[in-house]
Amino acid sequence: MELRVLQYFLAVTREQSISGAAQTLHLSQPTLSRQLKEMEEELGKKLMIRGNRRITLTEEGMILRKRAEEIMELVKKAEDEISLSDEIIAGDISIGSGETDGVRFLARTVQELQKNYPLIHLHIISGDKVSVIEELDRGLIDFGLIFGEVDTSKYEYIKIPYKDTWGVIMRRDSALAQKETITAEDLMDKPLILSRQSFQYTDFYNFFPCGQEKLNIVATYNLLFNGSLMVDEGMGYAISFDKLINVSGNSNLCFRPLEPKLEADMSIIWKKYQIFTKTSEKFLEKLQEILHLQ
Repeated sequence: MELRVLQYFLAVTREQSISGAAQTLHLSQPTLSRQLKEMEEELGKKLMIRGNRRITLTEEGMILRKRAEEIMELVKKAEDEISLSDEIIAGDISIGSGETDGVRFLARTVQELQKNYPLIHLHIISGDKVSVIEELDRGLIDFGLIFGEVDTSKYEYIKIPYKDTWGVIMRRDSALAQKETITAEDLMDKPLILSRQSFQYTDFYNFFPCGQEKLNIVATYNLLFNGSLMVDEGMGYAISFDKLINVSGNSNLCFRPLEPKLEADMSIIWKKYQIFTKTSEKFLEKLQEILHLQ
């Protein structure tokens, strides 16, 4: 399968018509149709259903679209890295990260790096641990900032000197808002809103001696902003890290830490045997330099 034909396929999925894609690609419609048909024959699967007005993808077509987008993104990344001059340190550092105040540390590290290499740019791709690991494994990001344990059989890592504190986001008019800290017993009969990966953290799992099955989990989230909206609407209590949602001033919400205190370690990880660009090498060097000085 040629990259050129994958580009043709993606153009059709964007335009949702062969005629529209042919115009965009400056190809004749019969030529484009033939290329797509040959690709389907090569794969042995029907990829699209041709309607009167628009193209719809089959299940196999949707899988190919996702993979084709990843392939084209990797191709562009490779072209950008190779085209950079040997004498100039420039390019992108892409880091996948969950929602954490620890992103401040990444920002400060890159700011220090940019004093000597102003053509370096930082890109933070937000997501939970599951999506960060997936992006890292596919080569779509250079590093991941994750919480909890690291699979050392697959990844190298550096511990970051930040800890996030677990607690509960609630409405100020809720019963538990009068307490300074929240215990597991306080939450046993309450409607809870959890991140989809909360129980992947051993310490968090052990915080509730009854286990997950006896909790009243009414909703889950993977980005806390959405979880905070559910709290604001009165759905329940969101368990999350501190410093992520503004609970000051006129906010309807407040944050209370868990008791006993529960913190999450964080680490920068990258794939074992990863071949770094010069930009990524400089970032790692600066990271180690800053950590050594602290």
